[in-house]
Amino acid sequence: QVLCQFVRHESDTVGSLVLERSMNRVQLLGRVGQDPIMRQVEGKNPVTIFSLATNEMWRTGDGDVTQGGDISQKTTWHRISVFRPGLRDVTYQYVKKGARLYVEGKIDYGEYTDKNNVRRQATTIIADNVIFLSDGGTKEKV
Repeated sequence: QVLCQFVRHESDTVGSLVLERSMNRVQLLGRVGQDPIMRQVEGKNPVTIFSLATNEMWRTGDGDVTQGGDISQKTTWHRISVFRPGLRDVTYQYVKKGARLYVEGKIDYGEYTDKNNVRRQATTIIADNVIFLSDGGTKEKV
C-alpha cells in the first residue's frame, strides 16, 4: 500500500494497445579509453564511437575506513555511440584518450555478425548528452 502511494501507474489505452511509461536512462562518469572514431554506414547517418572506463572501488575485510584494509577496484568499459549531429561532431573533434567525461544516454542491446560469420552481442550506450570535465582530455582548446 505504501509503495502504491509513491509509484503511480499511468497508462493510456489506444484500441487494444496499452501504452505505459518506461525509462531507459544511463549516467556515466569516467575516462575515455581511446580517441573517438567516426563511422559511416552506407545509407545511414555517421556515428562517433569511443570507449569510456568507469571504476568501482571497495574496501575488503572487517576494517573500517580509518583502519585501512585492502582496497579492491574493478574497471568496466562502456562503448559509447553519439548519433546527434552537433554532439557527434564536437565529440569527434575535441575528445581524446584520457579525457574525463560525464555521459548521459540510453542502453542498447544489439547483435551483429562478425567477419567469421559468428553472431555476436554488443551493448552500447547511445549518448544524448556529453559534458567535458577536464582540459587535459581535449585535442585543442575550444
